[in-house]
Formats: sequence, C-alpha cells, structure tokens
Amino acid sequence: MTRATMAEAEHRSSENEHLDVLVIGAGVSGIGAAHHLRERFPERSFAILEAQDARGGTWWTHQFPGARSDSDLFTYGYRHKPWIGPSIAAGGAILDYLDEVIDEDQLAANIRYHHRVTSLSWSSDEHRWTAEVTRTDTGEQLRITASFLWMCQGYYNHDEPYTPEWPGTDRFAGTIVHPQAWPADLDHAGKRVLVIGSGATAATLVPALAKSAEHVTMLQRSPSYWFPSPSVHELATTLAPLNLPADWTHEILRRQYTQQLDWLAAVAHEDPDQLHTFLMDAIAPLLPEGTDVEKHFTPRYRPWQQRIAIVPDGDLFEAMRDGRASVVTDTITEFTEKGVQVSSGEVLEADIVVTATGFNLSVFGDIPFTVDGEPVDFSQRVTWHGMMISGVPNMAYAFGYFRHSWTLRVDLVNDVVARIVEHMAERGATTVVPELRPSDADMPLREWSDPENFNPNYVLRSQDRMFKQGDREPWTHMQEYAHDRTALPEADIDDGLQYR
Repeated sequence: MTRATMAEAEHRSSENEHLDVLVIGAGVSGIGAAHHLRERFPERSFAILEAQDARGGTWWTHQFPGARSDSDLFTYGYRHKPWIGPSIAAGGAILDYLDEVIDEDQLAANIRYHHRVTSLSWSSDEHRWTAEVTRTDTGEQLRITASFLWMCQGYYNHDEPYTPEWPGTDRFAGTIVHPQAWPADLDHAGKRVLVIGSGATAATLVPALAKSAEHVTMLQRSPSYWFPSPSVHELATTLAPLNLPADWTHEILRRQYTQQLDWLAAVAHEDPDQLHTFLMDAIAPLLPEGTDVEKHFTPRYRPWQQRIAIVPDGDLFEAMRDGRASVVTDTITEFTEKGVQVSSGEVLEADIVVTATGFNLSVFGDIPFTVDGEPVDFSQRVTWHGMMISGVPNMAYAFGYFRHSWTLRVDLVNDVVARIVEHMAERGATTVVPELRPSDADMPLREWSDPENFNPNYVLRSQDRMFKQGDREPWTHMQEYAHDRTALPEADIDDGLQYR
C-alpha cells in the first residue's frame, strides 16, 4: 500500500454513512474478515475502522527492537495467502505481508485510519448498529450505521499496557520503558539493560538488545517454558531445491506445523511429564555451563497451561553463553536510583529498565455497547462458539488461539460468520441473535478461561470482566485447533441462534 493510498484512506469522511457491514480493527483479524467479505459478498458495502494511524494492529503497536512472531508464519499467515520466507519473521515482514493482502483484495479504500469508536448501540426497530466515532487526527465526531457488526479489534488495550506498581520508580535515575510504547529515539547501545519479564516479549527483546548493549539481564519472578525452534524449518530447506509453487510449499509446511501443534496439545493433555521432559531436554545443551536449571528454567505450572516461548535458533541462549545476557529469578523489593533491588538484597544496576510485564485484556476494545438502550454487561453474557455473544444481535467477533497461531481460528470463524450471513439472506432475516435454549436454563456458567487449561496472569487478571462460557455446545470456546477444524465447519448455525 503506497503512502498516497494510506493518506487517501486517512482523510476520507464517513459522516452519516450506512454500511452493510462495519469491521472494527485493521489488524490481522480485520484484514482477514475483509478478505472474506470481498470474496463471499462482493456486492455488500463495508468499511474497516482503525483507531491507529496505520494497519497491522499488534504489529504496528509493537515496534520494539527485534519484534517478531512467536508463531510460525505458515500457520499464522492466512489460509488463502501463501507465506514466503522464514517460519519466524520480523514484525516489518508481517506488515509487508498484510500490505500485499490489502493490495490484492483492493481493501485500501475500505480502511479508515484515525477512527476511534467511542460507543456502539443496536436498535431492534431500525435493525442496525450505530457507531459513534471520533477522528483522532482532527477531533471530528462521526456517526456510522451498519446492518452487521464485526469486532476484530484484538484482545488487549493498545494504549494502556500492564505495568505493576513498584516502590521507588520515581527515584530511578535511568529510563523505564514498556515494549508496547517503545520510544523511537531510545538508544540502548553500550547501556546496561534490565528486562523485567520472561514471556514471549522478553524472549524477543533480550537477544535483540544484547547485540549492542553492554549487558542485558532478564529478571523473572518465575520461569517459563522455552523452545529453540529453527527460524527455517528443515522441511523448508528440503523443499527449496524443488522449486515448488509457493502455495504448495505453504500448504505442506502449514500441515507440518499443524501436526506438530497437534502433538504438543495431545501430549500436554495425556502425558504432561513427557512434554516437560521434551522441552527441558531441548534447551539443556544450549544453556551456559553451570546454569541452575531448577531455579531459572523449571516452570511451576504444567506445560501448555501458558504459551511456550519460542526462541528462534536458540538466540537467547546464545547471548547467555556469550556473556551478553543473564537471567535472575527473584522478586522486586523496590527501585533504587541505580536500578532494581530484589528480595535477596542484590541491586541489579541498569541504565534502562524494560517492563516486559504484559498487557491489559480488553473486552471488545472497551467500547460501551447498548442494545435497545440497555447497557450490555459482557461479564453476564455467554459466548456462542467463541464468535458471538448471547443477547447481542448481528454482532460477530474474531478471537483466535493463544497457544496455536491466532489466525488458524480466525480463518475458521470467518467461514462460520459468512455462513450465518448467507443464511440470513436465504431466510429473509434482518436479525440474528444467540439465545440460550430452554434446555440451557439451568446450565452452569463457567469462567471465560479455565485456569486448569490456560492460566497466564493477563487472563486471570481479567476474568471478572470477560463473558462466560457454558458446559456444552454451542456455548463453549477455548478448544484446541484439532477440535475446531472439524467442529466449526460443521457447526449448526440454527442451534442457539434466532433469526428474525
């Protein structure tokens, strides 16, 4: 997408406009939804509203050093668009990939940047949604109506990352930065850098910063599981001399990675001790001699209860072996002028402290919803197959996987939403809404995420704000891809949905 095209999209006015479909968010989910709309419903009008000043969602927000995927791109990429390149790619390469999709599907004219949705209201009398929108670049207030709403805004707050409150941060003489708000002019060369956290962001940041920093210390409260995946799959190397069509290579590697993910999920459920041994054995030869593996690299949780942090080609461990990076496992007592004091009494001196402490989960962009004038409390609603919400008409949402590649599920969700929209047209319906069946009246409601299944802190912190799930279909979600890739294409779109 050219700068001129982006500028044209940014300055397009949409006041008093009615659309068939309104998509919120121009990240991986929103662009994927737009592809389906263009392909399946070329006659329908739609627009994508994006609060940021460019496409990409998480890949536009996260511009810290070394930002890269922590899923393979053959499953993270769209089903319809072959990925060409290494399995693990930098954020810039992913943005280029999304630009190609935008160009190929001619979506640029449908994307409205700087458009922040401030409220969404449904009217049963008018059979439509009304979006109140603020232009963040001009302050202009807009109103857009739509017959169908597709929420593709992602799952975390792009403006307010999560940073715990620690005593003494005001005394620290250096710089404190969160990866989600990385300053473009921050120079870490020759500096002592302390990265707080041990998740996917830290796995990316530490080796990237270590290339030019004096030293990088990763301070973790407790260890995570790591896997030193090759950035280029050995099968890709085998296939390269055959000069296969790009879509063939994409599909072969997609199936290979899917099979690996299926194995991980199955073993995690059936024999977690075996998976633990597999993951520990994979990193053991890469660690510096004398590493206290029990203290620094043995997690307290079962494998697969949290995402496994990918370390492409073991670059984090290489930085540790070279003495450019190290790991400290302890809790923070306070910040001092020179750095961070941990509970052992040691002060970890630093010029820059990076709080790779995660993000805040967002419920549909934290946008206020009303249905016929009544505010919607999503914490009291139930999901329909993880893509619609009980009592909320003509609204679908995109939500991918946390442990598999996000886009694997988004592609499946898009297919089901397209089926529902087609079914509405066939029945002459103007409204579709999930409603609990009489047999579900006494159905026990469960937390959005079962901690025994998936328990990272950013999920547990937000349980009380999220919608619920039931104990039966179609009111469940958080399934594995091995289940969804069969169940969702076969989902009964009359079961639990009312058409009017």
